[in-house]
Amino acid sequence: MKSFLEALKERVLIFDGAMGTSIHKYQLSLEDYAGCENCPEILCESKPDVLREIHASFFEVGCDVVETCTFGGSPIVLAEFGLADRAFELNKKAAELARSVADDFSSASRRRYVSGSIGPTTKLPSLGHISLREMKDAYYQQVAGLVEGGVDVLQFETGQDLLQAKACIVAIEEYFKASGKHVPVITQITIEAPPLGTMLTGSDISAALTALSPFSIDVIGINCATGPNEMMDPVRYLCENTNKFVSVLPNAGLPENVNGETVYKLTPDDLAQALQYFVRQVGVNIIGGCCGTTPEHLKRVVEVVGEVAPKKRTVTETSSVASLYTALPLNVDIPPLFVGERTNTNGSKKFKELLEKEDWDAMVAMAREQEREGAHMLDVCAAYVGRDESRDMNIFIKRLNTDAQTPLVIDSTEYPVLDESLQLIAGKPIVNSINLEDGEEKMLAKVALIRKYGAAAVALTIDEKGMARGAEHKLAIAKRIYDLAVSAGIAPGDLIFDALTFTLSTGNDDDRRLGIETLEGIKLIKKELPGVKTILGVSNISFGFNPAIRRILNSVFLHYAVEAGLDLAIVHASKILPLYKIDEAEREMHEKLIFDKRIAGYDPLFALLDFYKDKKKTGVTASVKVSRSIEETLKQRVIDGDRVDLEADLAVAMKQHAPIDIINKILLEGMKVVGELFGSGKMQLPFVLQSAETMKAAVSYLEPFMEKLEGSSRGSCVLATVKGDVHDIGKNLVDIILSNNGYKIYNLGIKQPIDNIISAAI
Repeated sequence: MKSFLEALKERVLIFDGAMGTSIHKYQLSLEDYAGCENCPEILCESKPDVLREIHASFFEVGCDVVETCTFGGSPIVLAEFGLADRAFELNKKAAELARSVADDFSSASRRRYVSGSIGPTTKLPSLGHISLREMKDAYYQQVAGLVEGGVDVLQFETGQDLLQAKACIVAIEEYFKASGKHVPVITQITIEAPPLGTMLTGSDISAALTALSPFSIDVIGINCATGPNEMMDPVRYLCENTNKFVSVLPNAGLPENVNGETVYKLTPDDLAQALQYFVRQVGVNIIGGCCGTTPEHLKRVVEVVGEVAPKKRTVTETSSVASLYTALPLNVDIPPLFVGERTNTNGSKKFKELLEKEDWDAMVAMAREQEREGAHMLDVCAAYVGRDESRDMNIFIKRLNTDAQTPLVIDSTEYPVLDESLQLIAGKPIVNSINLEDGEEKMLAKVALIRKYGAAAVALTIDEKGMARGAEHKLAIAKRIYDLAVSAGIAPGDLIFDALTFTLSTGNDDDRRLGIETLEGIKLIKKELPGVKTILGVSNISFGFNPAIRRILNSVFLHYAVEAGLDLAIVHASKILPLYKIDEAEREMHEKLIFDKRIAGYDPLFALLDFYKDKKKTGVTASVKVSRSIEETLKQRVIDGDRVDLEADLAVAMKQHAPIDIINKILLEGMKVVGELFGSGKMQLPFVLQSAETMKAAVSYLEPFMEKLEGSSRGSCVLATVKGDVHDIGKNLVDIILSNNGYKIYNLGIKQPIDNIISAAI
């Protein structure tokens, strides 16, 4: 007979319906529960015939799989009934009971399967209710009981917090390693109904998929909370973005309160038609029912869906990292992604001082400030001589897990610090870093830890001989790390290579080509190791120079690193200048230093030092005062993202132009230039956002002065940015213009699911 995965590759498998709904129909007494009222898990012992009948009722209508009555079978939940010490025993009995019923309904041509149900417990690790380690240890007992009882597959379901899912998966993998046994693994989360559209702790479907994808799970899916219609967007997202099998087990519609009773009104035919659509059109592999679904519901599902081969899905998976809330793809049209360097004791004097005072609120404020400046990720390091790094990281990362919108880069050389930190992050972080300085064994220990908790890794081109300086040496080390890490289970897309750069300030002959070697190293790594990413701590190139030189040199070097294939840059985003703002002649001086263009009588290093003797020189073209018309001044303000005295200039412009004309004919022309600079790579995303904020501030000032069309409405308009898009400036601009011209506007906000937009339109 075929194994669970063999059957799943051939056809869509149909799971059973709601255990709780089925038990409720029996109207069991306190005695039936052996004194443990509302503890279904005890029924495997006190009323096994009831569970046997329920399992049989779903097999009789044609279901392929039944779930064990162990949703609350972890010691954490069982402790509420005084049964924590019996977790292994009760899970094993429940699995054996379901196994015996499944065997009764199996034949030589068709096997019936048992899925070990594992619920989320009653605690949320991201909110500090319990540690991941405590939750993992509890799940371990439940997993052991289910596998020993003979389940065909393990099913974590109704996940409300990604740390719950991680704890369960880590427990499963630890049990497999200890026991030598293995069964497939299903991981299902719960997405609340729109307009929320996220897990209970705020994670959207992209964050969930990104956080769970690195783990050895076979199926990822959604169950509970809503009916099938409300699941459409997240299920479609899964099917379009993962090569894993996808499951969907909805409720029988949204629950309604009728005379004090919870009622689910979705009919068997409605459920069957919805699940048929998921299977035939979207590409789902497993279907079934959750709360409110009965044997009658599943009978109709079997009749409508039947023996269907899974739809072929062509998916190109992309590398991503994630915060608790949403994912960040590492593939961007116009790189680089900026990693904020100031939540790092080695990169910020202010941060170090705040850590010394243990001013955690101010430290979190620094993180948020970097996000506002345009940092896509935050590099976090609390290493400080004389302090307990593990303790400090523990306190700070607990805060950042829920307070930061951006993914985290955990920057530490200490294994215990990495271990503790990774257990606190619900999303998918990056570990900075691994290398071969202390040999393969120590590096592989870190790789195993990174793999265990589903993180990505920065890999430094350092081996036992030290830091690689030449491009070929950088590539050789990168290849060696790549082979070791991939063999240990890290996906190529989760390896981010730092080709390392060194300062050009020494004047030593051996150091003159270090910038060139780094750029060539990036090119070679991207060419020879397909799928990997690259990163640089850009400011190392300018170490030892004065601040005026550093800012320009960092900015110019970053430009050429991106041309070479750089994907991520560890920088202070607000101190990077877009190329168009740097005086062309001055930029050329820095280019000559980077590319070591020494000729007879000209040394670029000493020429640069001589040029900057006058510290007032900044090289910033935009700082030069020129005489402009008010129209050109406002346009340039938008291009530069300059809001200082903006309102005074707008007041002058309104003496000559109507507010709507200032927006349409002046400010939008500035945004057009911003778009062109961004598209050509001469302006990075943080500066685009500064320009957009300047535009937003200008429009907000002008709005009260705009003439509003009086009288009857000219029509209605729904505005929203779609799910995954947080940029609302353009949308709000349209809102202001249309509402001032007689239209009724329904502005739904950002990141809206399709269903919300359609509902509002209807």
